[in-house]
Amino acid sequence: MTGSAAGGSPAGAGPTDTDWAAAVAAVRELPATARVLLICHVNPDGDALGSMLGFGLGLRRLGVRQLQATFPGPPEVPEPFRWLPGSDLLVAPDDAYPDPDLVICFDVASESRLGDLVDRLDKAGSALVLDHHASNTGFGGIHLVDRHAAATSVVALGLLDRLGVALDAEIAACLYVALSTDTGSFRFEATTPAVHELAARLLATGIRPGEISRKVFDTRPFGAVRLFGEVLGRARLEPAAAAGRGLVWTYATRADLARHDQPAYVLEALIDSVRCTAEADVSCVVKQAGDAEWAVSLRSKGAVDVSRVAMALGGGGHRFAAGFTGRGTVDEVVERIRAELSGALLPA
Repeated sequence: MTGSAAGGSPAGAGPTDTDWAAAVAAVRELPATARVLLICHVNPDGDALGSMLGFGLGLRRLGVRQLQATFPGPPEVPEPFRWLPGSDLLVAPDDAYPDPDLVICFDVASESRLGDLVDRLDKAGSALVLDHHASNTGFGGIHLVDRHAAATSVVALGLLDRLGVALDAEIAACLYVALSTDTGSFRFEATTPAVHELAARLLATGIRPGEISRKVFDTRPFGAVRLFGEVLGRARLEPAAAAGRGLVWTYATRADLARHDQPAYVLEALIDSVRCTAEADVSCVVKQAGDAEWAVSLRSKGAVDVSRVAMALGGGGHRFAAGFTGRGTVDEVVERIRAELSGALLPA
């Protein structure tokens, strides 16, 4: 299912009034027996899970009873997010409705990020896409894609508001995790006055930001600490890369994870330790996902549009945070990144 049932938004624009109206109607006009399937992207992060579960709780408040949430790949929720309200909605991909009446996708920029669940788009009665990636390909039926939004949770809350769902502490906790993770605890460039105003709305429900931050950002097993030390110890700085703006990168293998008895998701936080390098604008972590297959995270401090790099290599994301799946050896993957960096420089 491609194109937009609502006519779609102009390139680069956020959702139109027509888009919002179509999305509200898609939910409001569901029959009582409708099966609704919520899907977020493979290897879900805080925004993907938080937006999906928070919205799912909102649908439950509206009376939707046949409701599932899922994501492609192994049905393992990263430890920092297992406490999220609404987790009882989660099912393994194989147990998800095969032909739902409505599919709603969260934080998914392209069909490839849906993995084996992509067939639900064609089998669904209608498909709604909530996202904030500039690289969104326009898949699905009704698009609520706002590339200026700091997180997909901003879009999710916009739709909940239009559906008349009142915020409570459970919904707010999910959306706060989504917002705080995608803004780097409100440190990234996307943190605007509107973001803080939205955070204030969520905090007004009584959620405890200190407790949430400890669970999400400041708790990891000792094995992960040892793993980070080893992987950071092999980091390499290339000052001449990106036309002199600098590149710092490191990599982690499945053997590293096994040696420290850690699941793959603990490596998602590693990029934050790498990106603080003063001598490099671009940071990169290459994580082994399979034989000769690597999940690559890219970050920029502002001189390079890493989404252009990622898109050139088959991925996507935002100007300053993006990723892709690379194949070959680590050195081959990093060489492809080097080759794209100079062409992705932003105007000074």
